[in-house]
Amino acid sequence: MRVAGLRVVVSGGASGLGLGVVRRLVREGASVAVLDRDEVRGQAIASELGVFFLPADVCEEAAVATAIAEVCGRFGGLDCAVACAGVLGPGRVLGKEGPMPLSFFEKTVRVNLVGSFNLAKAAAERMQHNPPGEDGERGLILFTASIAAFEGQIGQAAYSASKAGVIGMTLPIARELARFGIRVAAIAPGVFHTPMIEGVPEEVYRALCAQVPFPSRLGTVDEFADAVLFAIGNRYFNGAVLRLDGALRLPPR
Repeated sequence: MRVAGLRVVVSGGASGLGLGVVRRLVREGASVAVLDRDEVRGQAIASELGVFFLPADVCEEAAVATAIAEVCGRFGGLDCAVACAGVLGPGRVLGKEGPMPLSFFEKTVRVNLVGSFNLAKAAAERMQHNPPGEDGERGLILFTASIAAFEGQIGQAAYSASKAGVIGMTLPIARELARFGIRVAAIAPGVFHTPMIEGVPEEVYRALCAQVPFPSRLGTVDEFADAVLFAIGNRYFNGAVLRLDGALRLPPR
């Protein structure tokens, strides 16, 4: 699948890893649509990069389906969907204020897992009608998981569960959509330098870097975008999860 001319939608594309992916895809010549709840940032990114911005909450099934329909109307179809919308959802099951409210757990799962599923099914419904390319390929759905799905830390019960769900649905959806020539895969990043990290104290930042075996630093959004381009370009990458973490294995805390 060639990046130039590709029709792509990126959820959560107005900030963080999603924005890094959007910038790279635009530079590579793709037509990009951004789905995000933050209308102010979304409109700013649209003005800066010339992308198509649609305000949408990935938790809302109808809103995502409508947004994908608008993207297809603008681009004449859809070739790739990258699910980057997510929340960290930190919190202990038994915290100082008592047990974690179920609503908090549910919100994390709804954004990270249900939101990814909503994007995938809406995108697949459109991709199935694409003319087949090489090997009969008609599209790619790429999820963003996390290494916390494998080694969840204390305080990550909700987040780890949501990302483990993303990994758990990757293979069965890939198997189901194989008959349409639609690939489904996931990237599981480790600790990356995003705006969420920039506010931490210097000593905490250094400690995070020291945990990574090699290279002993945080990942960059450009490195995550590199992985997305690999997923786009390699048709044999299907039904799999790519860890991108510098050999980091998360400790208990």
